[in-house]
Amino acid sequence: MTDTASTFACARYIKEIGRGSNGARALSRDDTYTLYEAMLDGRVSDLELGAVLLAYRVKGETSAELAAMLAAAHRSFEPLHVQDGHEHARPVSIPSYNGAHKQPNLTPLLSLMLAREGVLVLIHGVVDDPGRVTSAEIFAELGIPHAASHDEIEDSLVSRRLAFAPVGVLAPKLARLLAIRRVMGVRNSTHTLVKILQPFAEPGLRLVNYTHPEYRESLTGLFTEHPDAAIGGALLARGTEGEAVTDTRRQVQVDWFHDGHAETLISPEHSQPHAPHVELPQLLDAVTTARWIESVMRGDVPVPPAVARQVDVIAEVVRKPAI
Repeated sequence: MTDTASTFACARYIKEIGRGSNGARALSRDDTYTLYEAMLDGRVSDLELGAVLLAYRVKGETSAELAAMLAAAHRSFEPLHVQDGHEHARPVSIPSYNGAHKQPNLTPLLSLMLAREGVLVLIHGVVDDPGRVTSAEIFAELGIPHAASHDEIEDSLVSRRLAFAPVGVLAPKLARLLAIRRVMGVRNSTHTLVKILQPFAEPGLRLVNYTHPEYRESLTGLFTEHPDAAIGGALLARGTEGEAVTDTRRQVQVDWFHDGHAETLISPEHSQPHAPHVELPQLLDAVTTARWIESVMRGDVPVPPAVARQVDVIAEVVRKPAI
């Protein structure tokens, strides 16, 4: 709901970004920050908020605009404080905002395997998404509760080396903008921002995924042109239906952005007809997926090779000394 006592006028911003795919112009970094901060604070009227979200949906965000929005997003919530037992190890954050509807959602498997390797893992995302199987639903079936406060997130990271944080608990202002999708029917800039969020006060490694090639280009520009956005490091790869876990059918390219540099850690390989069969759950529902994950963790079912390689790469990166 808009804070009518301090309504933020958006006409001059909409005039720039709302001219369509060919005529729209990017806002300056300062204007972008100011506008997105007002949106997060609820100071933009519903009419103007819808106009801004649709304008960016058509225009797309430049890397500078994304950097400014991300800075405002980080100022909108209290970051997490965790201490790891390893001198150089960093915690890992995994966004989970898409779930699955064509392939099994293996983000919880990736998370549990990393935690077993001694890595602190935060998964943040939505609790439910009609028509999709969310990580939150699978974690519930695995007996891993959703954190209900920042203290619970931090406590779970210490006790389990793993925590699932609903975005409404981690960053409620961002959650409010995400929820507008159910009213408008389309995603908005916030769906990109939550996938690149740095939730830790002492910066951790982020898994960042994309679904369309143009997002790879914009995110590469963000992390290379705006080093502040990559503090703590980011592993960028094409996800599985929008989830950060690697595709079990092929090995995708993984790029590591850190300290103003970019390194390709895994080169892409295309799916082959003779590729080894990977045993996956036959049904996509949360119960079936959870039972299958438990069987993998027990060693009764082999780990998909692509996921095993992803775990190895992440575990190696988080233990590299930060420059």
